[in-house]
This record gives sequence, structure tokens and C-alpha cells, in this order.
Amino acid sequence: MNEKVADHRLSLNQITTENWNLKEAAAGCAEQGIEWIGIWRHKVHEIGLKEAKQTIKNYNLKVSSLCRGGMFPAATDLIRQERIDDNKRAIEEAAELGAEVLVLVCGPSPDKDLQTSRRWVQEGIEAIVPFAEDQGVKLGIEPLHPMYAADRSVIVTLGEANEMQRAIASKQVGVIVDVFHVWWDPLLYKHIEDARGSILGFHVSDWKVPIHDLFKARSFMGEGIIDIPRIRKAVDHQGYDGPIEVEIMNQSIWDLPGEETLQKMKASYRSHV
Repeated sequence: MNEKVADHRLSLNQITTENWNLKEAAAGCAEQGIEWIGIWRHKVHEIGLKEAKQTIKNYNLKVSSLCRGGMFPAATDLIRQERIDDNKRAIEEAAELGAEVLVLVCGPSPDKDLQTSRRWVQEGIEAIVPFAEDQGVKLGIEPLHPMYAADRSVIVTLGEANEMQRAIASKQVGVIVDVFHVWWDPLLYKHIEDARGSILGFHVSDWKVPIHDLFKARSFMGEGIIDIPRIRKAVDHQGYDGPIEVEIMNQSIWDLPGEETLQKMKASYRSHV
């Protein structure tokens, strides 16, 4: 296994250049020689699915993932069904864009009953698996850092995501490893080993101390305390050789010119991934 990760795996997760629309992000990737892009649904909806698909084609890009599906827990059966229906629309969008993976941000609990909400997550994924199979789109369960349990996801460890993936028992379902969310876990490398064959995506950024904003807290790789190369090598060792998405939510980075962001992203990727 090479010590340095190849440039051809680098993917711009579109949230890193949040102030750019999809056309601007695609043009930026083409200009910088970045082959992959991870797309967010709100950016697709801004210009429409047909135009988004044509944009990707025009710039000869490959789509590493579509973000996001999920958000399954809800207070009523009706709302849970509406969210399942929205996940099916997301699957259709992923298929149309050529994205093999729909990232699932599983959703918070509507009340204090976390266990029931986790059951709703599993039931929601099970409900969309047949549709995903028909569309040829895989579903990536992304565990989030526990600080997001209250407002974004009740799935907070890679071990928990692995258990859910095994319980669903479908090759259409796997896990996403995002270093920002999992670096702290004392069982991380065991969980990565347990995920062998089911890792559908690998996301990188860094945890720069101190964190001032829970959501927009990420930094360029190498600026924080995460041992990204070690995690990357562990993921590679378990058979994942696909695109590596740089996913950074940070207002100061969003405020940079997009071209500068991509240049810094490439440099930090080469040196610290």
C-alpha cells in the first residue's frame, strides 16, 4: 500500500465551497484537475436535476456521492412516511446524476426516546432498500460525532453503524467513514476492521482546537489533531479504494475565493491525507 494517496482519488465535497453553485464548483474542479465531486441536493435543486446532470457531463466529472438522505425519525407515522418518500426521490436523483452512493444522515430523535428513534432509522433504511436496489444506488450510513446526536443523528459511532448494516443484511447498504466524526473513538480501528467490504465512502477534514462553532467547525487537513493518514491507511487496508471527499464546513473557508479554497484543499490533501 502506497504511503501517499493518489490525486485521482481526491473529491470536492461541494459543501467545502458552499458559496459556489454547482456550475461554479464543477468548473473549479475541472480547472484544478479534480476528477470527482460530491454533490449536495440543495445545490441540485437550485438549478434543477436535468441541468445538474448536464453540468456534470459538460465538465467530465464523476460523482462520488449525493448528500443527503436520511432524517428518518419523526413524531408521527405520516411524517416518517414523507421522509421515506423523500429518500426515494434522493435515490432517483443519485441514479440520474451517476452517483453510486447516497449518504444517509440518519436524523435526530423528535423526543427523548433515542432507542425508538434508532429503530425508526433502521426501519426507514429497510423501507428504501428495494427501491435503491432497483435504481442501482447504495446507501451509506454515516455515523456523526456524538455532539450532533440532539439535532442531526442518533447514529453516533461507526460500531453502531456497522451493527445496523449487518442487521439490515443487504449488500446495498454500507457505511461512510468521516474522520471528523469518528477520530475520537477508542475502538475506531476495530470498527474499521469490522466494516471490511462495506465501506462506501471516506471523508476528510480536521479538528482544529478550540472549536467555536459546532456545525462550521472543520478545518483543512493538517491544521488539527486528527491522525488522518493512519485512519486512511486503515480504511484502505479494509478494501476501500474509492474517492476521498474533502468535506469542510467552515465560514472562514466559505468566505475565501473558491479557487483559493481548491488550491489549499489540494495542498492539504497531498501533505496530510
